[in-house]
Amino acid sequence: MPTRILPAVGDADAARSVTTLLSQLPDAEPVAPVVDSTQLVDTLARLAAESVDELPEVVVVHERIGPVPALELIREVALRFPAVGVILVTSDASPGLFQAAMDSGARGLVTLPLGYEELASRVQAVSQWSIGVRRHLGHGGDAFTGVGGTVVTVSGAKGGVGATVTAVQIALAAQTSGRGTVLVDLDLQAGDIASYLDVQFRRSVVDLAAITDISPRVLADAVFRHDTGLALLLAPAEGERGEEVTDRAARQIVSALRSRYETVVVDCGTQLTGAGAAAVEMADTALLLTTPDVVAVRGAKRAVRMWDRLQIRKAEETTVVVNRHTRGTEIQPALIRKITGTAVAATAIPANFKELQAVVDAGRLHELDARSTVKQALWSLAGELGLVKPAGGDRRAGGRFRGDRGAAGFRRRRDAGG
Repeated sequence: MPTRILPAVGDADAARSVTTLLSQLPDAEPVAPVVDSTQLVDTLARLAAESVDELPEVVVVHERIGPVPALELIREVALRFPAVGVILVTSDASPGLFQAAMDSGARGLVTLPLGYEELASRVQAVSQWSIGVRRHLGHGGDAFTGVGGTVVTVSGAKGGVGATVTAVQIALAAQTSGRGTVLVDLDLQAGDIASYLDVQFRRSVVDLAAITDISPRVLADAVFRHDTGLALLLAPAEGERGEEVTDRAARQIVSALRSRYETVVVDCGTQLTGAGAAAVEMADTALLLTTPDVVAVRGAKRAVRMWDRLQIRKAEETTVVVNRHTRGTEIQPALIRKITGTAVAATAIPANFKELQAVVDAGRLHELDARSTVKQALWSLAGELGLVKPAGGDRRAGGRFRGDRGAAGFRRRRDAGG
């Protein structure tokens, strides 16, 4: 199969030179060059809208592209179109530029003046890489090539209401349906996702906290790939290190993840931190888990009011999920809706811990029996939220990117001792 190559060259003479040499490569199929960064991104977006298979395997970016600088352009292409391999053509052969190009997401670098052997070798290697990525992504459905993946946060009204179990299962439902999904543990002091999924890990969300420019390679190094195909970004093993993940760091991390994955599920735990506040504020859907008892419902009401006071999220923008629901309980979802002033998910999770106990104790929550009423309800909840890809096409919650006023409010109250 010929290798489709899209040159991005701003200078007309350089464009002719690059295109001429590319056309001489074996099995190469260069297309008409684009002349600036805007045209490149627009072209790739148009092709991706048809199918990931329509995207070129290789994009060649010349150092004199504009108006966006070459490295910034490579970073954007790598984040938005992860199945496309990018080669930078440059006159600077220094190790510093090579490292910067790799950190930006380039798969290769070719120096000017162009030589046939070097260019042919790089194009072949990058093309094989791109084909391998598409083959890998093909096992889980189409690769995501957008800039606005759906972010769902899951918070608990108090400890022990089932927020982590819910986060894990709705993430598994999204992944199984064909959505590229990452599950993030922002319960920074007491995160249990690794225990629930029997994961031994070295890297965590803390490894991204000090990085101001999160490249695809850096992100891939921090994310753990579970046997189910689900991507995991885990809480630190040392809880005290959670303080390193500030609200600003959390915002950058979530932004990077939503550019790479169709679905980002964030377990925020029960204690509000600056990082958790930032995630809830940015979320397309913010879930608040409660059980139908007085203490938990009071906790839910308290959390909703606090989010509103700190300008993190309004009550009407929050969805309460009722866990361990029974028909005989005195507190029913309609009453919880009235008390909290929030929306309440139509799907209530039944009280049946016996179904969960064996897989929870074994750290194999992903092996919960499909006949489990709890699993069926949680996967129905994922469908209600639009996280499950239907057979008739993609249905996704509308994306909106909230500001940073709420997390800033949290910082002001925290710093003031409030």
